[in-house]
Amino acid sequence: MKKRILALLLIGLLVISVAGCGKEDTATGGETEGEEVGFKIGLVTGTVSQGEEEFRAAENAVATYGSDVIKHVTYPDKFTQEQETTIAQITSLAADPDVKAIVVLQAVPGTAAAFDKIKETRDDILFIAGVPHEDPETIAPRADIILETDNIKRGETIVELAKEMGAKTFVHYSFPRHMSYELLAQRRDVMKETAEKLGLEFVEVDAPDPTGDAGIPGAQQFMIEDVPRQVDKYGEDTAFFNTNCSMQEPLIMSVINTGAIYPEQCCPSPYHAYPGALGIEIPEDKAGDVAYMLEQTHAKIEEAGASGRFATWKVPANMAMVEAAVEYAISYGKGEVEKFDKDKMVDILKAVTKDDNVPVSELEGAPNFLMFVAGSEIF
Repeated sequence: MKKRILALLLIGLLVISVAGCGKEDTATGGETEGEEVGFKIGLVTGTVSQGEEEFRAAENAVATYGSDVIKHVTYPDKFTQEQETTIAQITSLAADPDVKAIVVLQAVPGTAAAFDKIKETRDDILFIAGVPHEDPETIAPRADIILETDNIKRGETIVELAKEMGAKTFVHYSFPRHMSYELLAQRRDVMKETAEKLGLEFVEVDAPDPTGDAGIPGAQQFMIEDVPRQVDKYGEDTAFFNTNCSMQEPLIMSVINTGAIYPEQCCPSPYHAYPGALGIEIPEDKAGDVAYMLEQTHAKIEEAGASGRFATWKVPANMAMVEAAVEYAISYGKGEVEKFDKDKMVDILKAVTKDDNVPVSELEGAPNFLMFVAGSEIF
């Protein structure tokens, strides 16, 4: 039920915006066909299990432009062990000569290799990578545009927000695979430095990798069991952060049950894990109404006696990146923009986030690596 509601909610959000973490691993197809544009866009996301927001955003793109324009495929849940499958899924899109752009979000390991392989026979395709799992020096030379939240800056803002919300301890959950990613490791280091500067105790906890043997269920069960252990040890004024999408829902539920603090998801969004964790049901006439979603979350948090202890961004980060990438790709297919036009992408991001002041920065040494941060909402 909650997934059906979330799907309706996300469809409404994305369909209305720029026009002014179940299990599925097959390509999606829309029933509503879009305008005839004479080209196609390849769109690669995770499944519902590993990245529901991106998956639903892709469904919305299909609904908006039609399955004849948007060709959506998914990479496997255990993508670290199945990189060849990921590469095959991405490269298969380029076999269609009408495909003029390929968007991969999240850009999991194998994305750079797939782009290299495609470039051997196609030099006309635009490549956009979002939320890259590969190091900047690997993905930046191969993608035309990279989109990501500003993880380095978030290393400061998340801990500062936790302090503002009353935290005395900050617990960082991750696993070796994520900590091998340069930007995630740098964010962790910045979090630690910021915590020390603000007088918070910083605690690193190794969690199971959802792509490992225990899978997503094992990783989720760990969150349910470990949060109470950490609260027993450090007290209720402990803020929790986890680097993985599929572990956010049990984390939110555990933080509510223990009275702790949750400043932000790995992929900040009003829709990421909150509806499922809080049991929020959205009527069809409110689908896509961000203000309504925030209002309902406020009410649920207040009902749980946890006001001031939970927060997120006011905009859905990964959904915004999917939509922005698709809109840019459509413009490229129409010949309205070159492979990299920072000003155009920034304009699209501003439209998608409905924030004319959203800060967009470049990664040092990689001008096509664009990062942004949005404002927070404390519930």
